[in-house]
Amino acid sequence: MGAVTHGKAAITAHRAIRRSGSSQRKRCCLLVYKGTSSVCVATVGFLLFLGLSLFYLPDPSAPEPAVSEESSHVTLLLIWAHPFERYRKLPNCSALFQIHKCTLTDDRRAYPQADAVIIHHRDVAIGRAELPTEPRPGAQKWIWMNYESPTHTPALWLFEGVFNLTLSYRTDSDIFLPYGYLIPRVGTAKSLQNRYAHPLHKPSRSNVIRPRFVAWVISNWSESHARVAFYYKLRRYINVDVFGRAGLPLPEGRGSVVRLLGRYQFYLALENSQHTDYITEKLWNAVKAGAVPVVLGPPRKNYERFLPPEAFIHVDDFPTVRGLARYLRMLRRNPDRLRRHLEWREGYSLHQTAFWAEHYCTACRAVRRTRGKTDVVKTLTKWYRTEVN
Repeated sequence: MGAVTHGKAAITAHRAIRRSGSSQRKRCCLLVYKGTSSVCVATVGFLLFLGLSLFYLPDPSAPEPAVSEESSHVTLLLIWAHPFERYRKLPNCSALFQIHKCTLTDDRRAYPQADAVIIHHRDVAIGRAELPTEPRPGAQKWIWMNYESPTHTPALWLFEGVFNLTLSYRTDSDIFLPYGYLIPRVGTAKSLQNRYAHPLHKPSRSNVIRPRFVAWVISNWSESHARVAFYYKLRRYINVDVFGRAGLPLPEGRGSVVRLLGRYQFYLALENSQHTDYITEKLWNAVKAGAVPVVLGPPRKNYERFLPPEAFIHVDDFPTVRGLARYLRMLRRNPDRLRRHLEWREGYSLHQTAFWAEHYCTACRAVRRTRGKTDVVKTLTKWYRTEVN
């Protein structure tokens, strides 16, 4: 519990610093004896971060702590506009996530009564929706929600000093909710094994030897992307099966990508841009399918905050793309070596975030826990565009 208390204080301090205009990440300092391998050090760091993360991440099956009479007020959260103009039925936070006394609405007539308004950045940035024009009630919070990388997040400067809380994939957001995360099964309270947790399993020999080699699913193809340049280099040395708008058609049906990847040993989890904590469903789909992810995104140590170090192969692990291709071919010929990238799975379950239901309910809970506080995010642009290692 000491580590958790320290982590909470560090995150609280960091957020206070960000609001005052500066930004730095608090780091856990570990005393490591000489001779300890870098993999062991990374594993310890991952486990510490995972413990801290689980302290903040939503637990959809754990009951909320007892609340005072004042905090028993039913929180009204207004969804200002459905993200990307795609309507989805609003969730029942109590039934799905055991987050009680939260009412969600997308009826803008409720604006004067709303405790908070959640606003999706892209929709207001490109003009699909306008910010509320009515005077803001004194205690009402505006929540900035964004799951695009800084490269694909326009017009941040327009919203300086507008919002009270941030909701994103970044660990230093006021409301931190990543695309996915691991839940340790050993020594973890049963409540953490929620309905959204998918148990991972240590692979059998037959599951390690899969019929296909390397796959890549891509819908947004751009010659300017680093991932496309990487693919052009990699295909010189190994065959890559490409699926999506730029390749072969994907199988139809829900979960088609995961089923597809279940036939492959490796998956190219290549992000469209490289930024702090920007680790999307591409990685987690590979993890769920039991394919070893080959990642291009933030630096390795950033991934190691979310995964054990042996759970993935980073493109920067090799000085050349040819060296990476040679390593992948070697693993395909040596199942015992490949298994080293998969044995970690035995102790974890995978939680993939439910878009956008989980975001709304998590935000509502955060609003309940910050009643009476109306800080303003003064440096949204500087914070979001600052890369933190």
